[in-house]
Amino acid sequence: METSLNVPHAPNAPNALAILIEDEQSVRKATTQTLELGGFSVQACADAEQALPLLHAGFAGIVVTDVRLPGRSGLEVLAHAVAADADLPVIVVTGHGDVAMAVEAMRAGAYDFIEKPFAADRLLETARRAQEKRNLVLDNRRLREAWLADPATPALVGQSAAMERVRTLIRSVGPTSVDILINGQTGAGKEVVARQLHAASERKGPFVAINCGALPESVFESEIFGHEAGAFTGAQKRRIGKLEYANGGTLFLDEIESMPMALQVKLLRVLQERRLERLGGNESIVIDCRVIAASKADLLQLSAQGLFREDLYYRIGVVSIDLPRLRERRDDIPLLLAHFIHAAAIRYGRAAPAWTAALMAQWQQRDWPGNVRELRNFADRWVLGVADSSAADAAAAASAAAVSLPQRLDAYERTLIEDALTGADGNVALAAEQLGIPRKTLYDKIKKYDLANARGA
Repeated sequence: METSLNVPHAPNAPNALAILIEDEQSVRKATTQTLELGGFSVQACADAEQALPLLHAGFAGIVVTDVRLPGRSGLEVLAHAVAADADLPVIVVTGHGDVAMAVEAMRAGAYDFIEKPFAADRLLETARRAQEKRNLVLDNRRLREAWLADPATPALVGQSAAMERVRTLIRSVGPTSVDILINGQTGAGKEVVARQLHAASERKGPFVAINCGALPESVFESEIFGHEAGAFTGAQKRRIGKLEYANGGTLFLDEIESMPMALQVKLLRVLQERRLERLGGNESIVIDCRVIAASKADLLQLSAQGLFREDLYYRIGVVSIDLPRLRERRDDIPLLLAHFIHAAAIRYGRAAPAWTAALMAQWQQRDWPGNVRELRNFADRWVLGVADSSAADAAAAASAAAVSLPQRLDAYERTLIEDALTGADGNVALAAEQLGIPRKTLYDKIKKYDLANARGA
């Protein structure tokens, strides 16, 4: 086996785990070293019996196993792994030229196979792809569990340093009652963070969201503060405003930069006193409501221009959370897309389409000016098959890449037989001789592939 020691360390390989099963000590040691240099934490086993107790649905890594082992074979290890978790990636190592064994392994659910002797970079490339798949599977399971536990709270998807900082802030300030300002571009996920903060607060009241930019100024005050009957023409009965309705919970004010200046004064007073008066009323109403505001503009800069009240900015911005643009956390795009694609497939009753590593790399290089919202909409179109032409072409490539190994082997064998028959002018005996197989075997394969251009000797 070739094993180069000049193996680059994995740039980002958190939770890269591998169970290696190899009975030959020298090969086991070399393969372990290769994987460890590639960023994996390796549990090396000399036989299947040592490895089987480690294979369970919660295992976060991959399995690399030789086929021929003392005692139970690698195929039995594969069967055990598939039974424990069908999404657990198993890479099977076969002897040189053992194609039949490789085909059997792939049909039984192996992630991939590698032939001995193999180069270190070949093993690492396959192992890293398998680990990426495993990470996506487990992350999506966690997201689904979180959604089932609380379907009203959308998941905060991403493992980048920027998103980990956001999570740290949510854990830190979520359980408090402090008002919070979320800064971020359109589509960056401000409402998702607001709902996560509400969930972390464990407040029993509702989460109430209102888009300040979508409200006409004429109804703004009534919508947020409420009104009494007769407060204005058409006010036939009392209306409870959003602040009062969110009592005991959280009020999310999106695009707060759009709030009229006169109402900014009134909101500031409510935040300071935790009391409000409905429009047209005199009663002072106590409220227990946390306010989370969000803005896509720089409020401090707007304050300097006289377009937003500076005192309100400092009141709502005691704690501020800055959300990165999607292009500033490109490493999160595979996880986000996997999440959105699977969600869209469930929502529309469609199969989740496959993609290639090259295609994902292309998606990661896009600017995505609409941020996560644009990515989610793209995932919907992708699942529905109405993405743009370049994406549609890529989808066809992805579908081709998703063809199983047995199908590829059959296609290759069919091509060889067709070429041999063409070269022999349809003479089966001559073609069989050229292919090095018995004439009966060739006739069986002609029937299998429905090749009608052959004639007998």
